[in-house]
Amino acid sequence: MSATMWFESYWPGLKAEVGGKAASLGEMTGAGLPVPPGFAVTTAGYRAAHDGADLDATLGRLLHGLDVSDTGQVSRVCAQIRDIIRAMPLPADIETSIRTEYSTLSARCEINDLPVAVRSSATSEDSPDASFAGEHDTYLWVRGADAVVDAVRRCWASLFTDRATCYRVEMGYEHRTVEMAVVIQKMVRPISAGVAFTLNPSNGDRSQIAIDASWGFGESVVSGEVTPDNFLVDKVLLEVSKREISHKAHEYRLTDHDSVEKAGIDPERADAPCLTDRQIKAIALLAKTAEKHYGCPQDIEWAVDMDLPEGENVILLQARPETVWSKKPRQSVAGGADKNPMASIVSTLMNPLYARKDG
Repeated sequence: MSATMWFESYWPGLKAEVGGKAASLGEMTGAGLPVPPGFAVTTAGYRAAHDGADLDATLGRLLHGLDVSDTGQVSRVCAQIRDIIRAMPLPADIETSIRTEYSTLSARCEINDLPVAVRSSATSEDSPDASFAGEHDTYLWVRGADAVVDAVRRCWASLFTDRATCYRVEMGYEHRTVEMAVVIQKMVRPISAGVAFTLNPSNGDRSQIAIDASWGFGESVVSGEVTPDNFLVDKVLLEVSKREISHKAHEYRLTDHDSVEKAGIDPERADAPCLTDRQIKAIALLAKTAEKHYGCPQDIEWAVDMDLPEGENVILLQARPETVWSKKPRQSVAGGADKNPMASIVSTLMNPLYARKDG
């Protein structure tokens, strides 16, 4: 097994080597859904580094006799293990592979030292009896090959958070058998962003696609801070049947220092639609493709990425089964049409406001 895998090279037989996150991104890429480009460092990379550093001996020495009821001991031991993993040298071929693929990704996007998300993709997440959600790390807006290699090590180290380590002890899992893949994926710099439903969330009409959009990062939409532009699109004809352009007083935008600020919008732009008709159609087609692939109504998060050429710049950030309509009786949804269905949408890869723990 290679130490790295590009999303477009994924096939289902690789899931055990790349973990749930990378598998999902690979599946969506293979289905023609335009996710931000990237690759995964497979568990083969972790195993090679693990074996090269003789980590089994270290784990056996430090974890022998660990009392999971002694929180002080657990914290000391786990912190020591994480420090060892963050400092361990990588085999030369593994480090060269990570650096080469990162350079290739930067060249594909025509950006030197491309900002990327480095995201844990632990294979343990997929065990039917395991619950590691929120235990492994994500690092956002990582630039440069040195920083990427360091972030990969930090993701590996997050296999040994206090809670994950105690959980394995309680469940009887062998610490030496756990493995970690890592996703390295282009960060998004959105002109505009938002959500789309493959039905009308106010009445469940599956012949329509509903799109909510605002300028900049999608934080202003998902938090309800801005009333977004809203478009209803006929699912068959992909023509806009209704459009409501709102006054969008501010946006979240990226600074020169990879931080995000809330900034006001000049009046002319604030009252202008944040999507062209071509972009609306592309988002609707993307939502429709996701629904066809997954076989049920979807809500998706999308962005128009300023780094990508027009016609290729509408990208998928996340797709999940729609729940706002399907989990409520028809009459209660119709009666509650004023409720904001965006409340259930969470920040994902487009959100750079914090580097979060990510299961």
